[in-house]
Amino acid sequence: MELQQMRYVVAVAEERSFTRAAERCFVVQSALSHQIKALEHELGVTLFARSSRRVEPTPAGRAFLPQARASLEAAERAVADSAAAIGRISGTLTLGVIPTVTALDIAATLGAFHRAHPEVRITLRGGGSDTFASAIADGRMDVAVLGLPDTGPPQGVASRVLARQRHVAVVSSHHRLAGRKRIELADLAGEAFVDFAQGTPGRTQSDLAFRAAGLRREVAFEAMSAELILDLVREDLVVTLLPPAVVPEDPGLSTVTVAGGPTRIEYLAWSGFNPSPAALAFLGGIQPPECRGGIFIRREGRSVGP
Repeated sequence: MELQQMRYVVAVAEERSFTRAAERCFVVQSALSHQIKALEHELGVTLFARSSRRVEPTPAGRAFLPQARASLEAAERAVADSAAAIGRISGTLTLGVIPTVTALDIAATLGAFHRAHPEVRITLRGGGSDTFASAIADGRMDVAVLGLPDTGPPQGVASRVLARQRHVAVVSSHHRLAGRKRIELADLAGEAFVDFAQGTPGRTQSDLAFRAAGLRREVAFEAMSAELILDLVREDLVVTLLPPAVVPEDPGLSTVTVAGGPTRIEYLAWSGFNPSPAALAFLGGIQPPECRGGIFIRREGRSVGP
């Protein structure tokens, strides 16, 4: 059994197509098919059920995949560790970023990292804080930026605080509260809200703040991007609560300080158990929030220069 054969099996399983898997692996389809058939013959099992239109793993194939992936990751880690021993950082870095990240300039951070370590393959993933924390704990992600309520650090991962922000109310410029300097949370209780999906960390801090104040609110719209949330607010359909750095300067929007409003903490999270050389190099390039000397830290949506 060869590592290349395992790579082909994983590619076919993920692409659900021999053609797309061959393109992904930069090999002709006949060669990929031949190698998988040879592996099936060696193992004495059929790894894929095939038809002219459909490919999917058999029960034997599904059982084979987790250890195949683990073997490929172990082989890659061996290469990366040996390179790191002589000062070269290689391998892969998988970074998760929430939609409302404000504490890091992601593009500038990745650009600087790539220039410092060009042999590292960078993968960027979008999603939610809860799924990122699970992915790090399971070894499927190296580092992530999380946004969580002020209820304690994330569990199961190593972390450090990047930023702490109190949410502001965001309303349309035509709303009755537009232009106010400060309001109470109770002033928003009768409004229709747009927020992230129920149960997600992006929404939890607002739910907790209303619950702690003994107030109820109506979340009429749910969205998974800050852009759509702000578009709905701009149309005067709803109001929302967001970190101030997420809200652009826009004549159609107005932000108002909220007494007793929710607080969100952005964390940089990673695996505390044997992080890869690429992950350690990336973490080493992120300066702590109190250090104002680098390009990485953002304050109120702007990068802080040297």
